[in-house]
Amino acid sequence: MARRRKGMQRIKEEEISEDWLVTYADAITLLMAFFVMLVSFSKVEIPIFEKVQAGIAEQIGKREVIRPTEVLETDLKDVVFNMAMDSSVTVSTDDEGILMELGSGAFFHPGSANLTRDAVVFLKDIGDLLKEPRYLGFQVEVTGHTDDSPISTPRFPSNWELAAGRAIAVVRFLYALGVDPNQKRMRAISYGDTKPKLPNRDDFGNPIDKNREANRRIEIRIFPKYSRVF
Repeated sequence: MARRRKGMQRIKEEEISEDWLVTYADAITLLMAFFVMLVSFSKVEIPIFEKVQAGIAEQIGKREVIRPTEVLETDLKDVVFNMAMDSSVTVSTDDEGILMELGSGAFFHPGSANLTRDAVVFLKDIGDLLKEPRYLGFQVEVTGHTDDSPISTPRFPSNWELAAGRAIAVVRFLYALGVDPNQKRMRAISYGDTKPKLPNRDDFGNPIDKNREANRRIEIRIFPKYSRVF
């Protein structure tokens, strides 16, 4: 009789010790549902993805996860603040990653693709940051934008060439710093005056100087490699 009781007690202990399987199965099911939902999207919103990823790790794994995009955004904002470039540079995040917007007035001489002194110092700090091992997984895309003011010089016959020259100047400078030694991490794109932030002219066709100034810009998009997989 005593042996039978001990046997029953052992069976009960084994049943109790297997309760963790229920929680484990629920967690796996949730993860599977999450990734099925993720794959169904045509575009992954990186900041949201990292937040969800961190939330799962904290709730299930009971561990804190570092969000690379958030950390890099903070580091970039620190560079802007330390260089007192707040009036010329903005740093934000969108559905792909980090977007840095550089006002062309502070970074280039009028009608040229020559970097100013302030631009050289600023981009050097940005380049040194992007060379850090923890950020090597990020891609860099530089796009040039102009307003609708026509330009026609031997070097820049149109706004498209001017925007391209400025984007290439930034990429070339970062390359010289060693940001992309294998030439697989960066690219330059020109949009000319085709993607203005604000209308260049009012309803009567008169130019709006403040809007034109805002439209003359360089955008540096920094995003993880996996942000454009789907």
